[in-house]
Amino acid sequence: MFVIRETSHLVVQALDRLNRSIDDAAPVMGVIAGIMHDEVEENFAQEGRPKWLGLKPPGRPGGKILQRSGQLAASIEPGYDSKSAWVGTNKVYARIQQLGGRTSPHRIVPRNKKALAFGGRVVKAVNHPGSNIPARPFLMISPAGEQKILSAVSSYLSKVAGESS
Repeated sequence: MFVIRETSHLVVQALDRLNRSIDDAAPVMGVIAGIMHDEVEENFAQEGRPKWLGLKPPGRPGGKILQRSGQLAASIEPGYDSKSAWVGTNKVYARIQQLGGRTSPHRIVPRNKKALAFGGRVVKAVNHPGSNIPARPFLMISPAGEQKILSAVSSYLSKVAGESS
């Protein structure tokens, strides 16, 4: 599974304080996982924050970047336990979309026909040299999302401190 691993120093510090303060942070970790999931959904809705590089060749009519079939966005799942929260996907191609890179050279063959037709040519197969995929980070948390996480942690710590007094 590919998950968000990087976040701001302030969020990491707050989560470290939380982990030192209580044994079971599952309730607030569930809230944090929900915030992170909402953030990723918003990234897809806005086609990146900041905007992702466009498609080459330029777009499909009405198509949105990273959403040809909707499978990647639909595969995003939040999770949490007593000490951590995460959001990620099990799609193999998610890593190259998130980080960018070059696909391997590969052979393209027809799936449902006997030949491929393009540019006035008809062939049985094509050797593709590979493609450069720009990074389109979708597993990102905005500054506003980070503030929501900090607020959730702060509220939970206040509640825990209030219960122990």
